[in-house]
Amino acid sequence: MKEEPPSISAQPEKLGLIQRIKSFFRNFHIRISFKPSNQEELTSVLRDAEENNLIDKGVLDMMEETIDFSSTPVKEVMVPKTQVISIKETEGLAEFLPRILESAHSRFPVFDEPQEKIKGILLAKDLLKFGPGLLGQDENINFDLSQILRPINFIPESKKINILLEEFKTNRSHMAAVVDEFGEISGIVTIEDVLEEIVGEIKDETDTSESEDIIQLTENEFNVSALTEIETFNDRFSSSFEATDFDTIGGIVLNAFGKIPLVNDSIEIQNFHFTVLAANKRQILKLRIKVLESISEELN
Repeated sequence: MKEEPPSISAQPEKLGLIQRIKSFFRNFHIRISFKPSNQEELTSVLRDAEENNLIDKGVLDMMEETIDFSSTPVKEVMVPKTQVISIKETEGLAEFLPRILESAHSRFPVFDEPQEKIKGILLAKDLLKFGPGLLGQDENINFDLSQILRPINFIPESKKINILLEEFKTNRSHMAAVVDEFGEISGIVTIEDVLEEIVGEIKDETDTSESEDIIQLTENEFNVSALTEIETFNDRFSSSFEATDFDTIGGIVLNAFGKIPLVNDSIEIQNFHFTVLAANKRQILKLRIKVLESISEELN
C-alpha cells in the first residue's frame, strides 16, 4: 500500500529540509503569481525568503536598498551647499591649496565670488602639471584657475538617483550640482553618494579611522561619528548618557528625534546641541556637536 505524502498542513518544523524548501517555493509562487503591485509587497516576499534562510540578512538589506533606489530623489543623498568644500574663482593658489591638501578630496566645485553660481570643477590631479613648484607656491608659476576647470552638470533635486547613476556612467562623470525649484544651487552629489545608498557607507584610506571618531573643530565644537560608543562619548565629554537601551551616541540622538532626521536637523540633549551632518534612510551617520557653556569649562 502506497504511503500518502505528508500533509501540507503539517508543522513546518516537523518536515524535512527538502519538504520545507518545497513548501516555501510553493508559497513563494502563490505570492508572486499575482504580480506584486507595489514595493511593499515585493519587499514582504523577500523578507519571507530571509526568514526561511534562503537569503541572508546582508543580501536582504542590499535588495531592500536596491528596491528603494529607484524612488529616492537626489535631495536625500546630496551634500548641502553649506557643507561642501569648495573654491572661489577669485582665490589665489596659496589660498585654496592648503584646503585641498587637508580635505584629501579629488574634486572641488569652483564658485563665483557671491558663491551663487558654479563655474566648474577642479580636479586635484590637474594641479600636478604645475610640478614641484606648486607646493612651494612659486610666484613664477603661470597659474590660471579658469583654464583647468572641467564642466559640471546641473540636475534638479527631484531627479531619481537611479537615473542619475546612469547619467554618471554615460557621461563618465563623478559629480553634479543640484539646483532647487528656483534654480539656486542647493548642494553637490557625487557617484559615491549614490552608490552608498545601495552598499552602505564607503570608506577609503582618507576617511577617519575608528580611533578618530571624535574630531575637535573649535574650542567647543566637534564632529562625531554616530557609531561612537556611549561609554567613549561619556569619557570624552564627561557626560552621563546611559547605555541601557542604546550602544551608540547615534542611537541616543535618533531616539530623541523620534524619527530618521534629515541633514542639518538639530536637537539639544542634556548639555549638547547635536546637528546631523550625514544620514541615510535607516540611521544617522555623522553628527556635529556643540558643547553648551555649562560644561565647556570642564572640558578645558
